[in-house]
Amino acid sequence: MPFGTWARSRASLRVRHCKLASSEIVRVRGRRATSIARTMRDLSRRVSRVEFLVLADAALRLDLGRFDELAEPAESPMETRLRLLLLQAGLPRPEVQTKLHDSHGRFVGRADLYYPAARLVIEYDGANHRDRLVEDNRRQNALLAAGFTILRYTASDIHQRPEAVVTQVRQALRASGTAPPAAAASG
Repeated sequence: MPFGTWARSRASLRVRHCKLASSEIVRVRGRRATSIARTMRDLSRRVSRVEFLVLADAALRLDLGRFDELAEPAESPMETRLRLLLLQAGLPRPEVQTKLHDSHGRFVGRADLYYPAARLVIEYDGANHRDRLVEDNRRQNALLAAGFTILRYTASDIHQRPEAVVTQVRQALRASGTAPPAAAASG
């Protein structure tokens, strides 16, 4: 809100008064709002690193712009949280939403996260995994038959066993000969 206007914050709305450039103000459904760039800049100062990356990934996926150097078009917040966990542990940056093919060039699936040199597929299984179990099992079988290694994780793995997730991914990369040595957490 511009200075001199009266508005109060409430449970679902936080009001902040500041001076904005005209380029930072847009109209959304007839109402004034801050531009996506300004909103993302403000959010980067107010939310945690992982939550900002979740927002930056969503913005990139929706073609709203790139607001973080680590942003990728992840399809779920948990995929982003898993990717950042691996990066903060010093593991290499995985590819995101990579289409995978067998040796004959046939499409066999798409990986949430992928390490090409190790042919390592990392999947996040969300709540809808049970609804897609048959389809997911068929895709997993096709990936295994094509020579890919697959690791699958859930929210409880990411939130309650992050060290185990990192260790398993590091071991899979090491087994393929592509892992960096054990590293201290960064970022």
